[in-house]
Amino acid sequence: MADFSEKWGTDVDTAVQLALADLKLTIDEVDVTVLEEPSRGFFGIGSKLALVRVEKKKKPEEKAHPKKAETSKKEHREHKKDFNDTKFAESKFSESKKQNEKEASGDEKTEDTILLKEIPEENLKVCENHIALDFLREVTDEMGLSLDITAKEGEETLYINIQGKDSGTIIGKRGQTLDAIQYLTSLVVNKDREKYMRVVIDAENYRAKREKTLEALAQRLASKVVKTRRSVKLEPMNPYERKVIHSTLQSNPKVVTRSEGQDPYRRVIIELKQ
Repeated sequence: MADFSEKWGTDVDTAVQLALADLKLTIDEVDVTVLEEPSRGFFGIGSKLALVRVEKKKKPEEKAHPKKAETSKKEHREHKKDFNDTKFAESKFSESKKQNEKEASGDEKTEDTILLKEIPEENLKVCENHIALDFLREVTDEMGLSLDITAKEGEETLYINIQGKDSGTIIGKRGQTLDAIQYLTSLVVNKDREKYMRVVIDAENYRAKREKTLEALAQRLASKVVKTRRSVKLEPMNPYERKVIHSTLQSNPKVVTRSEGQDPYRRVIIELKQ
């Protein structure tokens, strides 16, 4: 696992959150360096994104230059005062205890957690002018990416599709960049809205393909549980991926699913139904 992560965000806090999730560390275990400060004026969020470098703290014996480390420590202290509360980092990436209690029968009941098959396509209308499109186009232009971005909007759902030669970059490793872009876009869309709108962003059908992969995995592991009569713990997943597993197996008469742990380490457990 890498010892550092550099992430963009609409503000420093958001960028730090994304980096912490990437490293699977808490704020007390890292040093934060702000590489680029955000600037205001872009849809009320900032016309220039913040860029931070979050690095795992080194042990004393690993620090080759004590004086330099002391200077760096002083710089980090100025930024760390804004991130020093561990609850801040955990609350942004993990579902709180209240959310954990909401997961009856393993079903992820979060506003942002929606599967592609749950999107009412017949109620979606193509929209050419939308704050989300303006935001994404400016962000991707700043990143130097060549992409075609389209959107369809319903009463409570905004579905955005991204295509182009640079789609791989916007997807990122296991969809992490795509998830981050979706999160930031949701902030922009819902900033001044009274009624929450769910934002779903897909690129080159990545989410559809990912859902099929997870569905196949769920069925295979469920068969294993039935055959061995032993429960199976999956690797940690985000709420969207966990919901795919829960949804796939909810009608299986032989197994049940539940989630345990705190994000980003929260995982699904498949058990034999008693």
